[in-house]
Amino acid sequence: MPSIILFAPLIGALIAGFGWRVIGEKNAQWLTTGLLVLAALLSWIVFFRSYPEAETITILRWVESGTLSVDWAIRMDRLTQIMLVVVTTVSALVHVYSLGYMENDPQWGEDESYKARFFAYLSFFTFAMLMLVTSDNLLQMFFGWEGVGVASYLLIGFYYKKPSANAAAIKAFVVNRVGDFGFILGIFGIFYMTDSINFDVIFQEGHNLAAVKMNFLGMEFAAIEIITLLLFIGAMGKSAQLFLHTWLPDAMEGPTPVSALIHAATMVTAGVFLVARMSPLFEYAPGTLIFVTIIGATTAFVAATIGLVQNDIKRVIAYSTMSQLGYMFAAAGVGVYQVAMFHLFTHAFFKAMLFLGAGSVITAMHHEQDMRNYGALRKKIPYTFWAMMIGTLAITGVGIPFTFVGFAGFFSKDAIIESTFAAGTGVGQYAFWMLVIAAAMTAFYSWRLMFMTFYGKPKGDKHTHEHAHESPLVMLVPLGVLAIGAVLSGVLGYTYFFGEGVAEWFGTAVYNNHDTNTVIHDAHNVPTWVKLSPFVAMLLGSVTAWVFYVWKTDIPAILANRNKALYQFLLNKWYFDELYDILFVKPAFKIGNFLWKKGDGTVIDGGLNGLAMGIIPWLTKIAGRWQSGYVFTYALAMILGVGGLLTWFMITRGIN
Repeated sequence: MPSIILFAPLIGALIAGFGWRVIGEKNAQWLTTGLLVLAALLSWIVFFRSYPEAETITILRWVESGTLSVDWAIRMDRLTQIMLVVVTTVSALVHVYSLGYMENDPQWGEDESYKARFFAYLSFFTFAMLMLVTSDNLLQMFFGWEGVGVASYLLIGFYYKKPSANAAAIKAFVVNRVGDFGFILGIFGIFYMTDSINFDVIFQEGHNLAAVKMNFLGMEFAAIEIITLLLFIGAMGKSAQLFLHTWLPDAMEGPTPVSALIHAATMVTAGVFLVARMSPLFEYAPGTLIFVTIIGATTAFVAATIGLVQNDIKRVIAYSTMSQLGYMFAAAGVGVYQVAMFHLFTHAFFKAMLFLGAGSVITAMHHEQDMRNYGALRKKIPYTFWAMMIGTLAITGVGIPFTFVGFAGFFSKDAIIESTFAAGTGVGQYAFWMLVIAAAMTAFYSWRLMFMTFYGKPKGDKHTHEHAHESPLVMLVPLGVLAIGAVLSGVLGYTYFFGEGVAEWFGTAVYNNHDTNTVIHDAHNVPTWVKLSPFVAMLLGSVTAWVFYVWKTDIPAILANRNKALYQFLLNKWYFDELYDILFVKPAFKIGNFLWKKGDGTVIDGGLNGLAMGIIPWLTKIAGRWQSGYVFTYALAMILGVGGLLTWFMITRGIN
């Protein structure tokens, strides 16, 4: 069954991509969608099986070189089960949703292949992601890691006729290469230290690696600190953490279903999965875990501040994704990998629903994405409105404290905030306050999106508003399914991800060094004010958004005018792109221009071409004079040649 789950998307991608002319474009769409639905159903069946110990399903012998021996194998444990459900469920629903969304796509005219190609790309991406999460070794994981990078490049730049889409695809590909370089260096380091890249071998060496020292940049570090730091750099790139995050908002240039698939529940969570999978190493690298916590908490805060002022509906949700990923890494940094996976699990449902809901709004508004041109849409598109309302209630963490009544985010986000406080460290305290502040801002920008889109008076083009209509059923059904997950995944998963059954349910899939890591246990005993803090932050952010965008709608403009510098700072995303342009892009172009003009132009064209145009013709002219056409000239040359040979022969014979 796991093999069918893994290869069903690949089969669909190959047939749709190369055989759509034979089976027809419509059949290619239904084939890929049907195979993903099958994979999702089988994933849920597998999810309810128990894997207290990891089981390996070998597919084939892959690499055999010296001491390196790698199988292509499926590793089945609780982490794999969680990711299989998340990836295949969201992908299947995105496939179904795309049947309606791409039907009358205005970006393409008479291109007959674009729909089949789009569904083939979606299925290929899903296969690569499944390769990553089912891997039994680091080489297979890296294969899937790079596979999702290639697929995301194809999907982000799917509208290749748009220069902005091409630029966004290239940016995503290049920025991810920075993180991937760190990841592959980490793999090299693990192989150098353990002589293996198979997980079972690596995980047994965690304690031993902590005792090995190595010199790095003139200083001595524990080898495991360097290795885990390199692995986390890879996770930073794929999961859009601070400093390697700039590709994520630009990736919204792709079709909206792509945003839901890649940037909600799958590719961007690969980094979180990597840290959880490698927990037997990270648990012995306290320095790296401190760095992970700081980056995660800071990312959650920075992304939330940017989301406060964005006007593109998809970019608001994109920065929300970046912020929520920061929550997950903060949890992993304080050693509660299970809670990080809890938020990954719940986040997949409500964030995918928010993205698909945004796509429904964009479709209704004839592909207008600026929220300043929305307003009063709740009666025009009521099903989309209620779906996004549920998603907003879930992401803001609405629930009743000290009860099991609440939406998905209420359980998983609160568990993270309580865990950071329970860590009992300075870094944990920093993460706690950053995440509480980010929770208030999350509530603000989430309700800001809802109020600007569905409430108030119609804004923008009058004709567009008058003709706004609800999406077809094929787009609404996925929203309904995801709504169920956004409501129930938190309360149903609480016991297994954070409650009393967490150790037994996860088994050996996640490692906690119980000599030093008791955070999950301690998180249940934090003070009452800590448990109430995310709820209070949610109320504060929600009420502020209502005041700004429903009651006193002139306040945002007044504040923006009074604080122009701060407003522009946030609107321009902390100027990270401009800073990177100065530090990296422009110098790279200058080096390229120098090599082009001086290297290629002066040295190659000027030197070699100068040689070809100057000396060579001169030598040719001299040699040409010997070709006179007269017999006596050639006879003279022969006599001189024979004389020269005789002279050389006599001299050499005399010497000998």
